[in-house]
Amino acid sequence: MPLPPRWVRRLLLGPGVVLLAFLLATTVPLWALAALAVSPFVPGRLRPLRVLWVGCFYLFWDAAALLCLFVLWVASGFGWRVNSPAFQRAHYVLAGWFLRVMFWQARWTLRLSLEVVGTDPDTALPGRPELVVCRHAGPGDSFILIHALVNWFRREPRIVLKDTLQWDPAIDVLLNRLPSRFIAPGRDGRGSLTEQIGHLASGLDDDDAFVIFPEGGNFTPKRRLRAIARLRDRGHERMAVKAEAMQHVLAPRPGGLLAALDAAPDAGVIFVAHTGLDRMLTVADVWRELPMDKRLVMRFWSVPPEEIPTGRQQRIDWLYDWWSRIDEWIAANHDDAT
Repeated sequence: MPLPPRWVRRLLLGPGVVLLAFLLATTVPLWALAALAVSPFVPGRLRPLRVLWVGCFYLFWDAAALLCLFVLWVASGFGWRVNSPAFQRAHYVLAGWFLRVMFWQARWTLRLSLEVVGTDPDTALPGRPELVVCRHAGPGDSFILIHALVNWFRREPRIVLKDTLQWDPAIDVLLNRLPSRFIAPGRDGRGSLTEQIGHLASGLDDDDAFVIFPEGGNFTPKRRLRAIARLRDRGHERMAVKAEAMQHVLAPRPGGLLAALDAAPDAGVIFVAHTGLDRMLTVADVWRELPMDKRLVMRFWSVPPEEIPTGRQQRIDWLYDWWSRIDEWIAANHDDAT
């Protein structure tokens, strides 16, 4: 389904979420009793009740975020100063607070814990701009990464993400006010994909983190095979052979990262891998795993600017070498995170 225009999303989707949250709040005891009644007949520990609670929480979370964003819009002079440094910072603070609430809830309801290894989360990353390059697998992994960057490393992320995420009103409003790019297939009048990414990565300062997922989507075995076939169709046999050797990641698409490296030559690169949610590929998988009782392990590797290759082909090979290393780390840590 095509994404509706922005004015439709602002006038219908956003207010609709707030209204739905209000209506649900008045009837949630009835839904809770119904979920509790059917829980003994469903495998798992109160699975229907947990699903109901997670759904209600996310709806209330989204509605509360929209109301706070509306207050910031009014305070900025009805949008007049919403792009000023002070209001940009206010939006990052708001995002960090709502992400902390989300993960507090995930720990309580889903029994999900998060551990960061490779970089001490109590200390900031080096005082320079960073390009954060992350694998994509499992539900909510992008939320988890942004939570770590904003709340632990005190970074202000600039994010490249799919345009379909604008169906979520809070994400839509927040990230369209912050430096980000919602990428749609084909040209959208704002230039090519690499041009848009290069523009977003320009002018990074010391507390910025440019976030990109070079796989282009969540890992699944079918997507892995399609990515390998696409490389062969385009004549990239050497890259296809490397991708075949990687069992837990998709073949990375280097164009976006290359554009970001050219636009931010003084930035370091942080490679990020995680494991713990890999097996939840479908809605049925998520349902079966509830409550998750998962330990999500996130691994950071820091590469300083002077160690980044300069040639185009050397950078592509370097990216694939790092992706092979990430694949090996996932294979070694897959069982430890469950």
